[in-house]
Amino acid sequence: MQHIQPGNPFPSYNQLQVSVDLATKTAWCQMAPGPRPCFNPTILREIHDLQQKAHDVVADGLLEIDYFVWQSALPDVWNLGGDLGLFRELIQNKDRKTLSEYARACIDVVHPNYASFDLPNMTTIGLIQGSALGGGFEAAMSNNVMIAEEGVQMGLPEILFNLFPGMGAYSMLSRKIGPTKAENFILSGDTHTAEALHEMGIVDVLAKKGEGVDAVHSYIKKHSKAFNGAMAVRATAQRVNPPIEYQEMIDVVEIWVEAAMRLTAKDLRVMEILVKRQQKLMEKMRQAA
Repeated sequence: MQHIQPGNPFPSYNQLQVSVDLATKTAWCQMAPGPRPCFNPTILREIHDLQQKAHDVVADGLLEIDYFVWQSALPDVWNLGGDLGLFRELIQNKDRKTLSEYARACIDVVHPNYASFDLPNMTTIGLIQGSALGGGFEAAMSNNVMIAEEGVQMGLPEILFNLFPGMGAYSMLSRKIGPTKAENFILSGDTHTAEALHEMGIVDVLAKKGEGVDAVHSYIKKHSKAFNGAMAVRATAQRVNPPIEYQEMIDVVEIWVEAAMRLTAKDLRVMEILVKRQQKLMEKMRQAA
């Protein structure tokens, strides 16, 4: 259980819930997107606002946070990616401008997370206890550390509707597993277990089913003991292997927008099938609640 700080400096959100564990200097954020488990415009705005506020309270010395953990409030789902229903509507209406704005909004939350909110001592952690697909998997990879429970399914299915994951997947994967393997990973459209991704070097910590939160606590406890050294190693790694620049992600996302605008009616029908699957999944979760 997280210790909630009295006078939590973070505001209330519609699709996010934030708590702070003062003892471990950790913020925990539970994501609850709706009506489907995807990155809709509302949750993107809320995440962006939260990231800015987290940066400000730490940079101004109002609160000491060394770790920021993202987890899902939805059972068995971390996030299923982009708002496919919105994509389909904008593509059908040939609304390139709004689609580009949505795509840039995604980069505006993925890159700050990847860059540790531009705070030298912050570590972002993705706790993956349910499926992370498409943009959900990209968001998971944007964390400095990815901790996933055994059996969780993750992957990039965009090629199934003739598109590619444009919100950082290639940039992040190519730096983790190399360009050739990254390209093959994306073009396969396959889903992978957390165990397989751990073997590939994509998942950093593999936890047993139901023990993800404990694994986060263990990771924080271990690394807090040598925090100064760990931060120095990360700074060294960023000097030797320069991190992904914001402009690189923006350039790629514009390629994604152009590709999306070329999708055919057949491609959009496949996208609609995936939207319906997401809706059924949410209905099932609501009935089980």
